[in-house]
This record gives sequence, structure tokens and C-alpha cells, in this order.
Amino acid sequence: MVTATLYIEGGGSGRSLEIRFRKGWKAFFNAAGVGARTKVVRGGSRDDTFKRFKSAVRDHREDVLPLLLVDSEGKVQSGHTPWQHLLAKDGWEKPDGAGENQAFLMVQFMETWFLADRNGLRSYFGSGFKDQEIKQWPELEEVYKETVSDALERATSNCGKVYKKKTKGKISFELLAHINPDRVKAACPHAKELLKRLAALADQERAQ
Repeated sequence: MVTATLYIEGGGSGRSLEIRFRKGWKAFFNAAGVGARTKVVRGGSRDDTFKRFKSAVRDHREDVLPLLLVDSEGKVQSGHTPWQHLLAKDGWEKPDGAGENQAFLMVQFMETWFLADRNGLRSYFGSGFKDQEIKQWPELEEVYKETVSDALERATSNCGKVYKKKTKGKISFELLAHINPDRVKAACPHAKELLKRLAALADQERAQ
């Protein structure tokens, strides 16, 4: 049986944020039905996440599949694979031994996923949430991350919990555990690809 070890960008600093990071991601993957064979690793900075992934590929184990998940930090050119995007964006070359289906992107960053589930946002932030500040963008992955962050700040300005770009860690990970993965898949094609890959591993396990 193969376990996916997912090296994910972010996590902030300090033990408290690390715990929230792991809980948020595990809750999201459990809700998506792919948590049983998915191990989450906090990557830290963008470069550190890639370094950890490369080390895992180099120290290959038959029962572990290393996967990389980072923000795209911008639009993904039509037809580009994640590795092509990461080469153009960061100068990262696919490590020897890694497959095309071992890199995945949050386009344009994790908060984009939150906008896919307006019900989840309303439920989490409560009655002060200003829904009108979140536009009905038809293609969420085309919306710049600054636009998403600004919209979330405005929409939550009267809430007990307020989203702030500079101090978003705690709220972001709690929100991740709160949103509906099916809505994320429907609105964010790159998220759908990630969850499809993890579901394929779960299907392999059930077939054995």
C-alpha cells in the first residue's frame, strides 16, 4: 500500500500554527474522502517546501509517494503543466525520479479555494459577513491573489473573526477545515487534479 506524503507550502512559525496547519489540511482531506492514505508535511517557506520534496524524491521508498503542493503565485498559462509553471515562475526543474503527476498548484493561492464555498464562509464568519464584497467570479483561478485577499478583508471587517493578510494563518487553517471540498473541486480545476490523484491512491488501496 502506498501512502502519499504531501509537502505543502506554508504553516507559519511556532508550534501552535503547525498544529492548526496539520489539523486544517487533514480535516479537508478527510472531508474529501482521501485522508486515510495522505500524510501532510508542513513545508514552511516556498523554497524550503521544494527542498523537502526533492529530498523525499531522492530518498525514495516504495511505499511512499512524495507530492508537492505550492501556491502558483499568479496565473497559470493555458496548457502549462505544474512543472512547466514552476520552471517559469521559480526556476525549479522537475527532480530526477519525480513524475509529472507529483507536483500540484493552489491557483492562485490557498485562499482562492475559500471563495468556492460561500456557504462555508458565511457559516464560519457569522452574521457580520458581507457577502456582497465577494464577487461572483466565473473563473476563480483567474483572480489575482491580492484581489482575493482584499475581498476577504472587506467581507470580514465587521465579523468577530477578521481575515487579515498579515495575520491570516490561524483563520486560514480553520477555514480550510470548514469548506466543502466538492465545491472547491467544481470551481478550481487544479484543486480537482490534486484530489483526483489522491483519490486514485485510495482506490488502489481499496482494490488490494
